[in-house]
Amino acid sequence: MEYEIIHLPKENWKGTIIPIRYTTNQYYDVLVHKMEKGFTVEIEKKDFAEPVTHTPEEYDFPDKLYEDHWEHAYAWGVIVENELVAAIETDQEIWSNRLRITELWVSEKYQKQGLGHTLIEVAKEQARRERRRAIMLETQSCNVNAIDFYMHEGFSLIGMDTCCYKNNDLQRKEVRLEFGWFPEERNV
Repeated sequence: MEYEIIHLPKENWKGTIIPIRYTTNQYYDVLVHKMEKGFTVEIEKKDFAEPVTHTPEEYDFPDKLYEDHWEHAYAWGVIVENELVAAIETDQEIWSNRLRITELWVSEKYQKQGLGHTLIEVAKEQARRERRRAIMLETQSCNVNAIDFYMHEGFSLIGMDTCCYKNNDLQRKEVRLEFGWFPEERNV
């Protein structure tokens, strides 16, 4: 089925909660080892002993469209029967000439139908049109489906933050992983 992707104007959609939820049996374990002359980092996919579920309700600050700290945000989405079922939001990193995907969500009922791919293509087209040198996004090391999807879409692991969400992210197996996509013209 084909869905129409439309602009979600800030004046109508600001503050809309993006209900990102997932259950996972796996995670990417991040191990940082300090050595005499530096560090080594290992990232390996492993199994949880029990499935782990994350929901918007567990966070003090659930994901929302057009948060104030995203000064140049722009969002698109898919609406079916007056309900938002998928959305992507981007923001310009002017100082570094990059585009950041700040939100990407597809309702569970609409996953595996190509909507995520289509929304990523919207961001890639925006990056090309604006001559951005890269697209950046982040996800958690326990969101294995998202990581696998981003890598399928051509994104590469470019960094991590071991205390982004809480001070014990490494122990919780929820490390912020940064991914990047670079247009064919790497010198833009």
